[in-house]
Amino acid sequence: MSTTAAEVGRATPTGAITAADLEKDRSFKGTIGDITSPNARMVCRDVNVYYGDKQAIKRVSLDIGKNEVVSMIGPSGCGKSTFLRCLNRMNDTIPGCRVTGLIALDGVDVYDKKLDVVPLRAQVGMVFQKPNPFPKSIYENVAYGPRIHGLTNNKTELDELVETSLRKAGLWEEVKDRLDQPGTGLSGGQQQRLCIARTIAVSPEVILMDEPCSALDPIATAKIEELIDELRENYSIAIVTHSMQQAARVSQRTAYFHLGDLVEVGETDQIFTNPQHKLTEDYITGRFG
Repeated sequence: MSTTAAEVGRATPTGAITAADLEKDRSFKGTIGDITSPNARMVCRDVNVYYGDKQAIKRVSLDIGKNEVVSMIGPSGCGKSTFLRCLNRMNDTIPGCRVTGLIALDGVDVYDKKLDVVPLRAQVGMVFQKPNPFPKSIYENVAYGPRIHGLTNNKTELDELVETSLRKAGLWEEVKDRLDQPGTGLSGGQQQRLCIARTIAVSPEVILMDEPCSALDPIATAKIEELIDELRENYSIAIVTHSMQQAARVSQRTAYFHLGDLVEVGETDQIFTNPQHKLTEDYITGRFG
């Protein structure tokens, strides 16, 4: 979706970008592109993140739409993982971290002091960079969440949910005859798919992925990318990746971060073929990053 400078100024609180701004230099003047999604599942407005006195995220506004994959790209230390962790309050676990602004899931402020973060983290699941299966059996890795959240009434229902989750994660055929064996005994790619099965077993609305393929070989990476495309039919997905090729393959929208700022967001094809900001262009073309 193309967006004029005036429209950007109306759509986002970070202000409008003029053609003169783009010509002048590479500095950040405000997010370029349409931050909104017509079917937004999560809405973020003017999000700031501080670690003590240091500001890591600066007035970031972005929607994550239903049945879409949003890739977040940018140099190391640009704030993309920090922003991702805000979405299900994982930053709450970091001493001295403070988040301001609005982050809403289906219209509910996730930073409301009355909100219980346990069900929030079931609704907004997280898949981490390094596969982290529990030191339990394959079956128990998937069954753990539904059991503690009371999502099933009996063993038969739990068995069905475990199988369904493993099928959705593309892992069932590989592990159906060894469900009682340790999840840690699987290969790296299988462990990551097990973690995805564990995430979707509690019926999330949004799945966050923080560089889910960085520790995997190309074959395992291809399987995860195919899985992401399939999961998009039922979930909203936000993924942080250092691989621009991966972002181009799996996402419908891409957001480029730089030094804590959301510089540009747009349809993935447009970001990679016709970036509007010099910072985005320099990163895409490999001039820095």
